Amino acid sequence: MATSIRPLDDRIVIKEIEAEEKTSGGIVLPDTAREKPQRGRVVAVGPGKLLDNGNRAEIGLKEGDEVLFGKYAGTEIKVDGEEIKILRESDVLAKIVG
Repeated sequence: MATSIRPLDDRIVIKEIEAEEKTSGGIVLPDTAREKPQRGRVVAVGPGKLLDNGNRAEIGLKEGDEVLFGKYAGTEIKVDGEEIKILRESDVLAKIVG
């Protein structure tokens, strides 16, 4: 992305990883039959949620992490022609490791 985005508080910016074009049996799926992506790569991370005592809560994700998130979580926007999703850390269901 040419334009840099800095999310606020406990928000993260994710670039979605496209859904599979073929089934495990080799059947090619048309665009209308594909599942909405629920997997993505973290592009940017905010500084953390501001706590009542004035400190910031640490975010458990970093740029480059691959994550799973809810189907309808976050807000989709276009930046420099690229579709990205901004969501809260609590909308992330899991971090993919290994």
